[in-house]
Amino acid sequence: MSAQRILIVDDNPGNLKLLSFLLKTNGYEIRTAGDADEALAVLDEFVPRLILMDLQLPGVDGLELTRRLKANAERRNILIVAVTASAMKGDEQKALAAGCDGYITKPVDTRTLPTLVASYLAKSEDG
Repeated sequence: MSAQRILIVDDNPGNLKLLSFLLKTNGYEIRTAGDADEALAVLDEFVPRLILMDLQLPGVDGLELTRRLKANAERRNILIVAVTASAMKGDEQKALAAGCDGYITKPVDTRTLPTLVASYLAKSEDG
């Protein structure tokens, strides 16, 4: 079976490096993007099963990018999990209302992230 594909969208190079390393080590095929425009360019040639989406991106933010992807017939079935340092009351609801399929707060728990990602992927295969 081929590796599950994941796109990580985050404007912080350190976060991209850490998340990529954690997920590659667990057998996932990873691509990264630093903003919405780069993410859209990657999506033209790489179709992920899941996107880890930073919500606070420069320019078009992660919520708007999620709305655009979920409105696109070819991309609406890609799982999108918000990964954000914004953990104020109501933020998770905003992310879910924009179309996110899940919500992870930063700093990311490096011990549980691979299991969490696997659980989102497994849930999507079940339903």
